[in-house]
Amino acid sequence: MHNKIKTLVESGLFTKFIIYLIVLNGITMGLETSKTFMSSFENYTSIFNQIVITIFTIEIILRIYVHKISFFKNPWSLFDFFVVAISLVPSSSGFEILRTLRVLRLFRLVTAVPQMKKIVAALISVIPGMLSVIALMTLFFYISAIMSTQLFAEKFPLWFGTLGESFYTLFQIMTLESWSMGIVRPLMEVYPYAWVFFVPFIFVVTFVMINLVVAIIVDAMAILNQKEEEHILEEVQSSEVHINEEIKKLRTEIGELKFLIENNIIKKD
Repeated sequence: MHNKIKTLVESGLFTKFIIYLIVLNGITMGLETSKTFMSSFENYTSIFNQIVITIFTIEIILRIYVHKISFFKNPWSLFDFFVVAISLVPSSSGFEILRTLRVLRLFRLVTAVPQMKKIVAALISVIPGMLSVIALMTLFFYISAIMSTQLFAEKFPLWFGTLGESFYTLFQIMTLESWSMGIVRPLMEVYPYAWVFFVPFIFVVTFVMINLVVAIIVDAMAILNQKEEEHILEEVQSSEVHINEEIKKLRTEIGELKFLIENNIIKKD
């Protein structure tokens, strides 16, 4: 029984079924935001959600049965368990927020699709390397926010009236969203040399810092691919060694049989 369930859970067909179910559930969750759709199909979506969470619960139970303690040692399995557990909590008084958190169920697609899992693993692996970049960027933002508040708060309090407002405005400028016509040019009508502050800020934060973060992520992906290739190469080499050992054994056995035949110890047929 255990082997049959293990074969079922680890089969490609079962994995594809779960993936399709997650995608279909995501579509229905999107449709639930439409009042027109829900006025006609609310009962059907409710029944479908019950079926989905029942299937997911059975899947988790089967995986725990197959992998036992090792299930709880796998971070991806724990994530699946957490998402399904949230869906099982009734959305009654005091738990209304959990109804919204049901949408986290769609993140199970990450654990089901190996390519997505690979990307997430790369992102997690670069967190230590990104911390120094994020710390440097935060320091630069903080200094720039203080300077912009002191320089522009008097004439433009809506954008630079407080430190928090300056942070938000500088973040908007970093994304290059309406930074020129929406913010900097109006400032330059009052402060003609405001560009001296904003152009270096954009150059450092947008073109240097952000690209540095991207470079760290790309480098992590390259390292991950290299490790995967090395792992595949090791498996191939291990397989070749095993095959060579088997060939040597066969040659030895053939040599022994030939010796016995030549010395008439074993009669030829």
